[in-house]
Amino acid sequence: MQNALITGGAGFIGSNVALALQEKYPAARLVVVDDFRSGDFRNLRGFRGDIVAADISRLDWSVQFRDRSFDAVFHLASITDTTVHDQFQQVHDNVEGFRRLLEFLASSQTPVVYASSAATYGMGAGRMREDQPLAPANVYAFTKVQLENLAADYSRHCPAWRLVGLRYFNVYGPREAHKRAAASMIYQLYRQMKSGQRPRVFRSGEQKRDFVYVKDIVSLTLQALAAPASGVFNGGSGVAFSFNEVIAALNRALGTQLEPDYFDNPYSHFYQSHTEADLDRARSVLRFEPQYPPARGIADYVAILESAPQT
Repeated sequence: MQNALITGGAGFIGSNVALALQEKYPAARLVVVDDFRSGDFRNLRGFRGDIVAADISRLDWSVQFRDRSFDAVFHLASITDTTVHDQFQQVHDNVEGFRRLLEFLASSQTPVVYASSAATYGMGAGRMREDQPLAPANVYAFTKVQLENLAADYSRHCPAWRLVGLRYFNVYGPREAHKRAAASMIYQLYRQMKSGQRPRVFRSGEQKRDFVYVKDIVSLTLQALAAPASGVFNGGSGVAFSFNEVIAALNRALGTQLEPDYFDNPYSHFYQSHTEADLDRARSVLRFEPQYPPARGIADYVAILESAPQT
């Protein structure tokens, strides 16, 4: 790889991907495009590539990159705050950003790996497979479905062009702290416990999530570039891990014995009790095998947080 573009490269997953690419391909020319609404410059400390500060839904790609071509594009930019309820803003920025990018790349058919989300599955509980019906419950998830639809449409017209979507589940890990209240529950609980507070979770703490460590997500994202054809794949740990288990893992990593502080769930009528990624397709096609089951990932994450709390 000689040239790669990462949209949203100052964000949580994007910065981890950008720095991993830099390490794997030290001679490559890397370009990050980010408007810094959902990113933070501190995530890119040590990055040696080019940074274009721009809103991808309004950027004139042909003008900006008229003298550049890319071997790969990792499209990770979007409004990631699901509490942004302005439907026009969410749909315009997320969908039009991807559309403009695809229009720019259509002539070269540069391979694209793009971020979708497990939120596309909706509020149903249990093991989630790529071929099940999608049921987005909020506008953010709706925009991710539209990204998949756009990619499928381009794939029908350009079958040789590889456009690979990844439905990320509950990602946690370094470089998420800037997200504050939108950071993972693992980070939120770590912060509570680090300050000596009992970790607060909904009663009885047995709700389960597919928590996936960002290091595994980076591996999956890079491996997806070698997909033989366009498609959509789950990106998770393949493990449903309860909040009680998260707290136990954090206690082990921190050397504490803090008991959960349970409280009633005010959202019980529309709250998922169980998410879990079926990884059969990712394993068989992308040869993806998570290396960090939740307990191991949490231990690794806490070690990083303890040695460099600013991450």
